[in-house]
Amino acid sequence: MSSQQTQDEDLEVNMTPMLDIVFIMLIFFIVTAVFVKEPGIDVTRPDASTAKNVKRISTIIGISESNEIWINNKEINLSDIRPVVSKLKQENPKGNVVIQADKNSDASIVVRIIEQLNLIGVSGISIATRDGGAS
Repeated sequence: MSSQQTQDEDLEVNMTPMLDIVFIMLIFFIVTAVFVKEPGIDVTRPDASTAKNVKRISTIIGISESNEIWINNKEINLSDIRPVVSKLKQENPKGNVVIQADKNSDASIVVRIIEQLNLIGVSGISIATRDGGAS
């Protein structure tokens, strides 16, 4: 019987390397994940029948009904758009910029933000809308 017990003890599987691999994969996915940063305000988006989904969003700029500009839960001035967005684009250079303008905000503020983004070379600019469909 003692030889049988010795064989049973030798057949144990060491799970330590398996756990190491699982933790390394978990760390890899956490580090490579792209996190979308929210503007920090609730916006009533306008309806659009030609709405499309945008992938790889890195920056969301929110414009409130009273024309306040929000990025990452902070209200910012129009003059601060360029440095803030430049920093966020460095973190995720392939990401797009989405402007979430309230349907009651001034269109001129959206145009001025787009001008500021063009000055720093941002190419993937989108306006967030709701899919209103054909009415």
